Amino acid sequence: MSTRAATPPTRRSRLRRLGLALLAAVLPTLAALLVAAPPAQAATLTEIRDFGANPSNLGMHLYVPDTVQDEPPVLVAVHYCTGSGPAFHAGTRFASLADQYGFVVIYPSATRSGQCFDVSSPQALTRDGGSDPVGIRSMISYVETHHDADPDRIFVTGASSGAMMTNVLLGNYPDVFQAGAAFMGVPFGCFATSDGSEWNSQCANGQISRTPQEWGDIARAAHPGHTGPRPRMQLWHGTEDAILHHNNLGEEIKQWTNVLGVSQTPALTDSPQPNWTRTRYGDAGERAPVEAISISSMGHDLPGSGMAERAIAFFGLDEPTGDPGPDPDPDPAACAVTATTNAWNAGLTAEITVSNTGDTAIDDWRLAFTLPAGQAITAGWNAHYSAESGAVTATGVAHNATIPPGGSVTFGYQASHGGTPAAPTGFALNGTACA
Repeated sequence: MSTRAATPPTRRSRLRRLGLALLAAVLPTLAALLVAAPPAQAATLTEIRDFGANPSNLGMHLYVPDTVQDEPPVLVAVHYCTGSGPAFHAGTRFASLADQYGFVVIYPSATRSGQCFDVSSPQALTRDGGSDPVGIRSMISYVETHHDADPDRIFVTGASSGAMMTNVLLGNYPDVFQAGAAFMGVPFGCFATSDGSEWNSQCANGQISRTPQEWGDIARAAHPGHTGPRPRMQLWHGTEDAILHHNNLGEEIKQWTNVLGVSQTPALTDSPQPNWTRTRYGDAGERAPVEAISISSMGHDLPGSGMAERAIAFFGLDEPTGDPGPDPDPDPAACAVTATTNAWNAGLTAEITVSNTGDTAIDDWRLAFTLPAGQAITAGWNAHYSAESGAVTATGVAHNATIPPGGSVTFGYQASHGGTPAAPTGFALNGTACA
């Protein structure tokens, strides 16, 4: 029998054998990892059917984050005309903010022609009167039952038609909602019609003006038996809105300051971003009863960048507890103010010193105060001033924008007066009342 020497393996065959050996060793481990690893999870928008009474055949979509708070808050997010719940979900930041803070979002959908919500009919403007508000209330009840939602932390926001519905829901169900944020809306009842039409041109064009008492009475008439607290309201509008005129912002302010029983004179006026004018009523803090933001040169195109976040902060949903209560004093450093005036026949100068009596620095300080009637600022130094009379907010300039612990800043102004040369009153530093 002949024998033949074995041929030495080639480099390629050695590499192949090595690869097969490594693969044989790795496969069991890899298989175990694939079996043990849970599939990736991602929250999805879910359609809900048969959620309860729904006289106008609204659609409902629900967004529940993968991680939610115990007894989570609920935000109802209401779309614009021609829109839908899924479109509002995709086109706004509310779902991603729900991921961050653990609340649940309901997205109603109008299914009638044009996809506008009914904010006009007598049924819509009466508590439990039928039409869209009843269906939205049913959606909330569904989430309270099936997701153990907190009935004391229900909020609503919307754009255009959805903003009008936000106004309507706060009027119809003041015992359900803690607060609302309306982007480009009109007052409750402004769009009312009696001929079955859904559009009120006079209201849309900003031609309806009523007294605060008249507007307040219209909202209260939706649920005349209600005697408890009323939800807070945040209002947004662009000055160049050609669909729902900017005049409606002023009418909404009249209505909700009257409903909530606070002064129409702002407790704070400032400009948190360029082209924004923000006014707060009843309180200078972050969660005032009424807050209004007017945006210069903006058309019918809200909410824009950063606005959803501000609405969530107004609600109190930007904290793990979602506490919707009074302003938590976001700038907790204590403060003290001294103010002196030096008057002559028709004018005066005033000097104000703000002291930081806490143990942390106060950055980007803003001091809100009220001038006595008849006074008007004509010049100032060491601060910027938001207004000449009434409710004024002074903000620091570059060289004094921070008040260190134990430190102080001094600024002043010259003003005319009509016989009342007294010092200003009602000092609040970054929303915190000062001694």
